[in-house]
Amino acid sequence: MKELIDAWKTADRNKIAIALSVIPGLGHLYKHHYLAGFGILTVGNVVMLFVAGLLSLGTLGISLIAVPGVWFAAIGYSAYMASDEHGMHPWLHVWEYHWADFLHRRKSV
Repeated sequence: MKELIDAWKTADRNKIAIALSVIPGLGHLYKHHYLAGFGILTVGNVVMLFVAGLLSLGTLGISLIAVPGVWFAAIGYSAYMASDEHGMHPWLHVWEYHWADFLHRRKSV
C-alpha cells in the first residue's frame, strides 16, 4: 500500500488531468480550478451538445463527431496547461498548511 501512495504522490498531475478530461471539467477540478471545472461540467457540455445538434442539420451529422472531438481535445489541452493549484487552498488541506506562515504573511502585507 505504501508503494501506491508514494507512486500517487510522484505522479505527473498534468497527465492525470488529461486522463480525467474524458469527462470535460474533471481535469480542471482535479487541478483545483473549481469555477472553470464546474462551468465546463454544466454549462460548457450542454452548450457543446446544443451546438453539435444544431450544426448536424446542416452538415448531415458530421458535426456530431467533429464538434465533440474538438471540444474534448481543447478541454484536455486546457486541463494539461492549467496551473496546478494543489495545496494553495488552506481550507482544503488544513493538515498540511502552516497557519503561522499564513498569518505572518498576512500581517506584513
